[in-house]
Amino acid sequence: MSKIIPLFPLKTVLFPQGFLPLRVFEPRYLDMVSNCMKTEQGIGVVLIREGSEVGDAASTYDVGTLTEISYWHKRTDGLLGVTLNGLQRFRILSHDVQPNQLVLAEIELLPASGAYPLNPRFEPMAALLEKIITQLDPPFSTMDTHYDDGDWVSARLVELLPLPLERKQQLFMLEDVDARLQELESILSEKGLW
Repeated sequence: MSKIIPLFPLKTVLFPQGFLPLRVFEPRYLDMVSNCMKTEQGIGVVLIREGSEVGDAASTYDVGTLTEISYWHKRTDGLLGVTLNGLQRFRILSHDVQPNQLVLAEIELLPASGAYPLNPRFEPMAALLEKIITQLDPPFSTMDTHYDDGDWVSARLVELLPLPLERKQQLFMLEDVDARLQELESILSEKGLW
């Protein structure tokens, strides 16, 4: 069953169960956030393929994450601060660019992967992730952690490691958790972190 949601094209990749703090300032996104808070409608976070986060609607990848607003506040700089919580992956079936350049998309939700016991081979990744998370501010330092779940560990590492965005998207689209963990193992070895 498909549904229509607004898209937030960004230069970041967000997985389900992840958090994304943002500063919102463009009128189209301020209106989108306001409307979504009133209607409790989700927002689709998608990686930009071509274009930018401001101005004309950007071209995006077809797979993203449905999110909900878990926190909002007016920042000291006058901008709106929101934190998006990743819920479930989706695929874009079609999209329509509104006059204000907001993109509405018809999406289909993709099956959730569920908990995936972490293979002992990858336990050092969980230790590395824990070390990273303890150095971060909320919402990361206060999130529920699942260091024994291979899907959760690999997703958080992809989000937090300084990897090229295209590589993050490739890892995001891998449905095989073991394959994602093996790719991360190779990346960490290349960077001398393994």
